[in-house]
Amino acid sequence: TDQYGDRRRPQRVGHQHDAGASGMRLTGRIVFAIRAAAELVGKQDYVPLDLIAEGQDMPRDYVRSAMSDLRRAGIVSTRRGRVGGYRLARPADEITLADIIRAVDGPLTVVQGERPDNLEYAGAAAGLEDVWLAVRRAERRILESVTLQHLSTGKLPKEVRG
Repeated sequence: TDQYGDRRRPQRVGHQHDAGASGMRLTGRIVFAIRAAAELVGKQDYVPLDLIAEGQDMPRDYVRSAMSDLRRAGIVSTRRGRVGGYRLARPADEITLADIIRAVDGPLTVVQGERPDNLEYAGAAAGLEDVWLAVRRAERRILESVTLQHLSTGKLPKEVRG
């Protein structure tokens, strides 16, 4: 298992890359946040942290951390006490995967620590600017179209099924 408890972490081959230099990376933290939020879909009452963790077979501490990020972003609301827990702050069909990723990790597309529209290349590499912008558009098209409601029903939009 990795530091986030994910048992299915892919093996890396070759040399290490700078974390922001390669394509989109969905960290364990992001995946846990999406899974934890999805566990709240359809629940009217506050759901205790332990039930969220059990429902997705995730470590309690990682769920707490993910929920903290989601609370700060206004995606979930919390209540303390015996009947406390977490629930979605907005309807599930209004919360996208992009919302969750931004809440946990910031901008969707980052190239060497910069947003694609802040980059400039010269000479033979000048076309990279357009490539990075196209990557960002594609990521947005998919991640902004999939909501928690889509995940919970399994009825994913055509951008995903494509």
